[in-house]
Amino acid sequence: MDHAAQLQIAKDLVRAFYDDFDAAPSDQLASTLTKYVTDDYHWRGMHPFGELRGADNVVRQFWLPLRASFGSIQRRPDVFMAGINDAGAGHEDDDGVWVCSMGHLMGLFDRAWLDIPPTHRMTFHRYAQFHNVVDGRITQSALFLDVLSIMDQAGVFPLPPQTGAAFLHPGPRTHDGLLYDVQDPLESELTMDLVNEMIDDLTAHNISSMETGESYCPPEVLARTWHDDMIWYGPSGIGASYTIDRYQHQHQMPFRLNLTDKIFNGHIARFADGNYAGFFGWANLTNTPTGGFLGLPGSNAPADMRVVDVYRRDGDKLAENWVFIDILYWLEQQGLDVLQRMRQLSGQEGFTK
Repeated sequence: MDHAAQLQIAKDLVRAFYDDFDAAPSDQLASTLTKYVTDDYHWRGMHPFGELRGADNVVRQFWLPLRASFGSIQRRPDVFMAGINDAGAGHEDDDGVWVCSMGHLMGLFDRAWLDIPPTHRMTFHRYAQFHNVVDGRITQSALFLDVLSIMDQAGVFPLPPQTGAAFLHPGPRTHDGLLYDVQDPLESELTMDLVNEMIDDLTAHNISSMETGESYCPPEVLARTWHDDMIWYGPSGIGASYTIDRYQHQHQMPFRLNLTDKIFNGHIARFADGNYAGFFGWANLTNTPTGGFLGLPGSNAPADMRVVDVYRRDGDKLAENWVFIDILYWLEQQGLDVLQRMRQLSGQEGFTK
């Protein structure tokens, strides 16, 4: 079977899964999920959920509590794409087909979720989800939600002010991110090559910076692969930035200056489809916040950073980038329980041991 046929089958399967699963009543979620996944289904989720195995466990530990808290959930995708994995050797499915959906899950926040107090108003979960499809079944999934954004919408944001802008992130400026049909493979190759070139440029600059001790990144390094009016939609805690200049000021330089001993651990999946590309790792990076980060004190504790990037290419440069980071997990490894701090700030828990 050629790649185009593989991709179309995988896209159709995931779309059918979403239609069935989103419409299923809560007491049928497990049986519905079982129709689409393998017996050893492997699910990855942001902190505090972690890794789960099997449809029943995923539904019981994640989906049922979410459904109980957020009524009338709508899936509102902004990007939908698929591709052959380009992450390289050493992963579970080096040659697998992956499907990515990114957007928002909107619902009525009527009951506490992770002890976040309900607002009784519509609430938007930023999400990015990756599915590996093999022989007509989903073998593994990774679901990233921006939990800090939910806290922010509920008025119990537990971290210092962020450097970028806080708002509900829109989809692509071009409104063409739902790639339900097969895309031109040459366009996909151009996008993947550009993303890899961008990564190589930053990696080379990082290496030279460690040798020279110079942390500043000249804007022309970014301008090789990014449009001047790039938009970087970062996770809550960091925020969004517009233009190369503001991106450097509001995210790149705080990231470069405050995090040291950076180690790239690779990606689980990385692929492109038409003008779009995406990847995630588990974990992508290990770093140490010796200079502090997110407005928090410095630490000598190395921590893993699980990251999702979704890109839109415009011509020969990248134009938009949506980023998810499991910040709760990253801070947990440094001894800060963000959920506990949120409970303290909202009066659910005292500050005494």
